[in-house]
Amino acid sequence: MRTLAELAESALAAPGPSPVATSVFWLHHGTRLDGGGVTYLNQYVLVRSGRAFGACAFEAGEIDPSVCAELSGRPLADLVAEGPLPLRVAALDAFLAQAAPHHGDPRAEEIVLPHGTPEERAAARDAAIAGLLPEPEGRKVALIGVVNPLVAAIRRRGGECLPCDLSLGRTQWGDPVTSDMEEVLAVADAVVATGMTLGNGTFDRILARCRERALPLVVYAQSGSAVARAFLGRGVSALSAEPFPFSQFSAAPSALYRYRAEAPA
Repeated sequence: MRTLAELAESALAAPGPSPVATSVFWLHHGTRLDGGGVTYLNQYVLVRSGRAFGACAFEAGEIDPSVCAELSGRPLADLVAEGPLPLRVAALDAFLAQAAPHHGDPRAEEIVLPHGTPEERAAARDAAIAGLLPEPEGRKVALIGVVNPLVAAIRRRGGECLPCDLSLGRTQWGDPVTSDMEEVLAVADAVVATGMTLGNGTFDRILARCRERALPLVVYAQSGSAVARAFLGRGVSALSAEPFPFSQFSAAPSALYRYRAEAPA
């Protein structure tokens, strides 16, 4: 299995009737952390099936709230097979998470984020992600999907951060951010990417380039956390998986799950 399409095809070929997408959600929220200079606007499509939620971020205007009425109650296989890519990723995420929840996966290291403010919980989450980074000292680390605390974490440990993002023009410190991931993938010694790359169609290319160049690939995923897990040891070397409900939606303690490939990816 080498691509997202192959993973979806494998899920659709599973024997037996398709689970039902009991609920489809359309979620839009903004976040501006204390002292931050950027307001982040995020949109998610969410699919609930049984005990699992699948999720994927999408760009503004890509999915309409009408999906909630149109798709709730449909077979999950229908949602995996057709429609906008983020919807298909969310449905596949629900399918895989229902079959194998993160909390029951023996490979997963559970990290409990503390009760706290948005800033405290975001700092704890980003510290957990940073703990998965390959030793960056003296290395160029491509960061595809810029999170400022990860920029700081890479630099603090002696690495050179190569930030790439489709929306942000500069980091918190004014560093230019490229929108061309090929530029950073060509020169990086390691890659860190967000799960949103699953929903915007760039994940397969990132995965292929990391395989070609034998680069460590760390994925931090609210979007498609169970989907990214399927590539662990198949191009993904480590994963921070945060299934819904995400840390920004509660002040209460919540879990994320860290994975490391048993063999070089």
